[in-house]
Amino acid sequence: MSARVDHGVTSGTFSLDGQTFDVDNNVWVVGDDNECVVIDAPHDVDGILAVVGDRKVKAIVCTHAHDDHVRVAPQLRERVVAPIMLHPDDRPLWELTHGDSETGDHLWDLDLADGLRIEVGGTALEVLHTPGHAPGAVCLYAPDLGCVFTGDTLFHGGPGATGRSYSDADLIVQSIRARLFALPDDTVVHTGHGEDTTIGAEKAALG
Repeated sequence: MSARVDHGVTSGTFSLDGQTFDVDNNVWVVGDDNECVVIDAPHDVDGILAVVGDRKVKAIVCTHAHDDHVRVAPQLRERVVAPIMLHPDDRPLWELTHGDSETGDHLWDLDLADGLRIEVGGTALEVLHTPGHAPGAVCLYAPDLGCVFTGDTLFHGGPGATGRSYSDADLIVQSIRARLFALPDDTVVHTGHGEDTTIGAEKAALG
């Protein structure tokens, strides 16, 4: 079975720095007919599982730890019995949503690291550490599928927001230029919110 990308949208809220906003989040599921990985866990477990179907979930891979991307990750983990993966630099943001604990029971299961390959359904996702929107923000490049999952690092129209705690406007642009703009121009960008774009389109727009 050949690997593919499936997509859904869930709706909820994003809260940080004492403010809350209504948001729609993309749900991306990568795999074949038998197994898959879920990219981010926003808002609604049942909405995510509707995209997964009856496949075995190998991992829940979080692009970063803002609450609209990880809020239901622990519940999803229980439902599908799969590990949560997150870059450890995002622990402060994770703990804003899920609290801190001496035991570590509340944490994710496996650390993401730059260059890590996550294999699923006969293809692989390569982890690109792209800090800026969040310290542990990552993008997931799928060369076989000609796409990259950018979370909130790069959108149709430019870089993700950096006006809140734990973000850095200069660093996100550096990450995008060094890591994402090195990908082929025709690479499709699947974002955390909103519509797709391409590396080439965003490279031209950012200059």
